[in-house]
Amino acid sequence: MTPVVVHTRDELSDARAKLTGKVAVVMTMGALHEGHAELMRQARAEADHIVVTIFLNPLQFAAGEDLSRYPRTFDDDVRMCGAEGVDLVFAPSPDVIYPDGEPKVRVSAGSLGDVLEGSSRPGHFDGVLTVVAKMFHLVRPDRAYFGQKDAQQLLLIRRMSTDLDFGVDVIAVPTVREGDGLALSSRNIYLGSADREIATCLSTALRAGASAAEEGPAAVRRAARDVLVREPLVMVDYLVLVDPVGLEQVPEWYRGRALLAVAGRIGTTRLIDNIPLEVGPGTRA
Repeated sequence: MTPVVVHTRDELSDARAKLTGKVAVVMTMGALHEGHAELMRQARAEADHIVVTIFLNPLQFAAGEDLSRYPRTFDDDVRMCGAEGVDLVFAPSPDVIYPDGEPKVRVSAGSLGDVLEGSSRPGHFDGVLTVVAKMFHLVRPDRAYFGQKDAQQLLLIRRMSTDLDFGVDVIAVPTVREGDGLALSSRNIYLGSADREIATCLSTALRAGASAAEEGPAAVRRAARDVLVREPLVMVDYLVLVDPVGLEQVPEWYRGRALLAVAGRIGTTRLIDNIPLEVGPGTRA
């Protein structure tokens, strides 16, 4: 099928009015890949209609980040949406989403947005939450599907929907990986063949940490770190084992659910990855 493609608020409102039953949204910045397709498939299985948004949000890019070179593959993106049974694609320009320029009032990510990715990219999550809030208002979905790969983003969007009473069910979809373990990301296109091979050490480190989960937090951190230190061409930003709700580092006596997360730069490309764990005796990833 060919999805309806709209670009303006009025076009979206008219097209959205024709969708009855449960409506799901998959929000993207374009450059769609198999991970996005998996979000669409789960949405298709659980909702009556799917809306995909394609919007490269300038608010979540700081000066010097890759907004200008972020891959743009709109025609291919629309074809993927059609292949996955998407009903409606909303692809606005920045002046449609921000008609008065950059908004003076934004959604604050609070303390959860200041750590991990927020520490490396100040203000990033305020930009993410602001555009997601606007898309929630414009699309009016019942459900929204986001990938586990962006775990901190997922947590913050869930908290925003709950804390600010948006009434949207935010659904997590497991990370989709290449055969060698590399998490799918639109930024993988930046990797040359040598850098791509090096990048697999991020997922290898996570698997090593997961294999030590029964031995406790210290063993998890040590096993993951041992993999990363053997790859000197990766500039590690962080490797953490945190509580998946509050994102605080878990203490050595901790037992229960945790998130092992890593961020690193390979060449000029910064990648993130994570894996949920159950830490402690009798548990496993």
